[in-house]
Amino acid sequence: MQLIPCPWCGPREEAEFHYGGQAHVAYPEDPSALTDEEWARYLFFRDNPSGPFAERWSHSAGCRRWFNAVRDTRTHDLLAVYRVGEPMPEVTP
Repeated sequence: MQLIPCPWCGPREEAEFHYGGQAHVAYPEDPSALTDEEWARYLFFRDNPSGPFAERWSHSAGCRRWFNAVRDTRTHDLLAVYRVGEPMPEVTP
């Protein structure tokens, strides 16, 4: 079992968390002004890198807060965790 370090609660088992997708994806200012293609691109198109990737996570079975994590997609190692609103830390895989 992998331990995920919640920024508020400390390390907890991964079963306490839910994945929330790619981090730092801005919500459109005026969604009703988007074409169907632009809306679909916002909803479904995400980066898929090999290496460090910023993700959103929720500590759903603990403090219920959202936070961001940088995870290496090749190894599943968590390289950094940080609170929503904080800048993404520099990481090296």
